[in-house]
Amino acid sequence: MTLVLAWNNVRTNPAGFAASFTAVLMAVTLVSGGGLLIAAAGGRDDLGGVMGLLALSALVSIFVSVFVVAGTLSLHVLRQRRTWGLLRSAGMTPRQLRRLITTEALVVAVSASGAGCALAVPYAGAIGWALHAIGLAPVSVPVTVTPGPFVLGLAAGLLVTLVAARAAARKAVRVGPLEVLRDSAVQQRIMPWPRAALGVTALSGGAALLWLVPRVKPVAALPIGLAATMALCVGASALGPLALKAAGWTLAAPVAWLDPGAGMLARSALVTQPRRAMSVASPVMLTVALACTFLFAISTSDAAAGMTRTGPDAWAAPVLVGSAVLFTVVAVLNATAMSMAERAEEIRLLRSVGTRPGQLTRMVCWESLVVTGAGALLGTSIAAASLAALGTAAVGELWFAFSVPQYLALVLVCAVSGLVGGLASTRGARRGPLLAG
Repeated sequence: MTLVLAWNNVRTNPAGFAASFTAVLMAVTLVSGGGLLIAAAGGRDDLGGVMGLLALSALVSIFVSVFVVAGTLSLHVLRQRRTWGLLRSAGMTPRQLRRLITTEALVVAVSASGAGCALAVPYAGAIGWALHAIGLAPVSVPVTVTPGPFVLGLAAGLLVTLVAARAAARKAVRVGPLEVLRDSAVQQRIMPWPRAALGVTALSGGAALLWLVPRVKPVAALPIGLAATMALCVGASALGPLALKAAGWTLAAPVAWLDPGAGMLARSALVTQPRRAMSVASPVMLTVALACTFLFAISTSDAAAGMTRTGPDAWAAPVLVGSAVLFTVVAVLNATAMSMAERAEEIRLLRSVGTRPGQLTRMVCWESLVVTGAGALLGTSIAAASLAALGTAAVGELWFAFSVPQYLALVLVCAVSGLVGGLASTRGARRGPLLAG
């Protein structure tokens, strides 16, 4: 019975499950593909020079996979609060509901993990060829199919999905059936104490790692700086709803002044639903923080040594973070689409009281841009802190090199992804029939 309910829920909620499927699929592809590359290069002396690059890339892929999959599944379960409330009202016990959510996650995880393993081989082959084509490896990395990386990818996909689903299930059953069915849009508990404890612990750990960066050997500075960036991203994501609530007033104030109708609606949505907004801002923050840390850490190291990279060497950092950045950009698109799709009934209600489709379009655009801006600011702050520590380790002062065009291009990609996801997911509500079909 549980399996039938889970499968029917998957079929009736295609957008949310498509986003979850994509997140798990890309996570397993990155982890398994990275494992295949490391296994292929590990036994060859002529590829020893790229082993550090591949190992660091695999570490980033694992972290990004856990971060994105957990966030996507949590948002998906949050979107279905009304469904869970109806099931509780019909007599489903909390234990049965937890089992249903876990079964749904397994349905998605098993299918997505299988597809991810199938895509890992061509992905690893493409990366191995690219490493040789740009001159980072003397020969193309010979990818061979071995079971170890696939076992790792499958285990990572299933384990992360199950842990995220269980955590989300606890949130789904924490409130009573009638409370879930209330129409109030205001979130009553913005910061539960476990989330606050996780955020404070992660921020403290990140700060300790930043303090350690200038005090270790130069060869260990970058890995520790990267670990600090990851820890700070986890802490900022956990505590982010509080920052988003303030940002909803601060960043959206000029928008509300320039475009009173649409701007005020966008600001109200951010203030009343900061956790939903943070689910969209988190992948933006992760993209900016990780990419800037990698790209500009190498620029800082080169500038301190008086060296300029040209030709193949200039591609080292982009190759290292390219796949992870692509994954997080897809996560921005998915999170925005899921978040905005949840508001379809709200948008139709606004239309029914006289709000024009053009105003609703501007509202969606303003909200997406403000959330992207908030995520970019958080990511920039995290990257700046890590880069300042790395700069101190390199030259003894708070300084680092950066590229404005690269930074702006990164933020622009995130902003466009958010706009596309928001506009595409709300098109029917903004311009279609007032009654959902």
